[in-house]
Amino acid sequence: MEIQARWMRGGTSKCWVFESEELESQSSTVDEVLLRAFGSPDARQLDGVGGGTSTTSKAVIISPSDDPDIDIKFSFAQIGIEEAKVDWGSNCGNCSATVGLYGIETGLVKPDADVTRIRVLNENTNQVIVQSLETPDGKLLESLTETMPGTKFAGHKVVLGFTNPEGKTTGALFPTGNKTDQIEIDNRVFSVTLIDAGAPVALVAAKDFGLAADNYEDWASTISMQLEVLDGIRRRASVLMGLSDSPAAAARAIPKIGVVDPSTDDDSDLKILMLSMGKLHPAIPVTGSVAISKAILEEGTVAFSDSARPESLRILTPVGVIETKVSKDDFATEIGVVRTSRTIADAKLFLPEDDSVSNRIEVA
Repeated sequence: MEIQARWMRGGTSKCWVFESEELESQSSTVDEVLLRAFGSPDARQLDGVGGGTSTTSKAVIISPSDDPDIDIKFSFAQIGIEEAKVDWGSNCGNCSATVGLYGIETGLVKPDADVTRIRVLNENTNQVIVQSLETPDGKLLESLTETMPGTKFAGHKVVLGFTNPEGKTTGALFPTGNKTDQIEIDNRVFSVTLIDAGAPVALVAAKDFGLAADNYEDWASTISMQLEVLDGIRRRASVLMGLSDSPAAAARAIPKIGVVDPSTDDDSDLKILMLSMGKLHPAIPVTGSVAISKAILEEGTVAFSDSARPESLRILTPVGVIETKVSKDDFATEIGVVRTSRTIADAKLFLPEDDSVSNRIEVA
């Protein structure tokens, strides 16, 4: 079978973008098609287009919108690498940054000003994201100069505005009703903030691992030896947040988890190290940054910083400082994040029809 797709970088992730009609017209299920296209299950994803890491094994599925208030709808899929599993439980903010650009490039959206605002609905979370791209004279910029931490090359600047992101998955900003909970793993007690904004996220106090903001350079080596403990915390958090009935049933992609400590210097408000699919994240998930931005401003969370300013929040990650902003008026709260995006290739993917993975699929 043949499937048309577009390869795009969004933020610090690479995503294959499909149109829903293209996937649904195949004889196999969407999950089967995606797994075979990405070459899963296989640690190297050798026989597919996956990159062998959580940040390069992602898919975006575009759908037209009948809603006059929404320009494009999309779903996000995290493709398992070593397991035949497609996780539909969350959104990826980095991959979200590809949707508006895709819409303009393919004619789904017509630029209407020097800055085109595209109203996008993520169907995983029912989250509206307003995407703004520069389109002087009604055209995308030909020369790309916008850069961001975690990338080597420039792209189109995409401003993502997450509108009223609180509780989209669980129904509440703090699903347990507490700003900090205690989770016990192997006779160790961890202070954890469980928050749902952009995506469900568990934020663990760095001090519980013997870490602090002033020794951030040691975090990666220490946390890399505590991945099983962190996954245990994440799975317990899933139950407390109402995302699963048991730790064993917790999805791989949510809740996201990170280790945090408010900064003691003037260069950032918070220092964080996050995980993605059980491994250290090279930067930070954008949807995670939305939840973190809310937590920084909420007294009583493990991320609270009394010196932070909503109009310019600075989050230190392994690749540098990521800036977000929180704005609020009488109608909505919006959390803004700047990403970059660009198209890498258009491709026709060829999938053999005689080696189905249907007997090995677990749908999240």
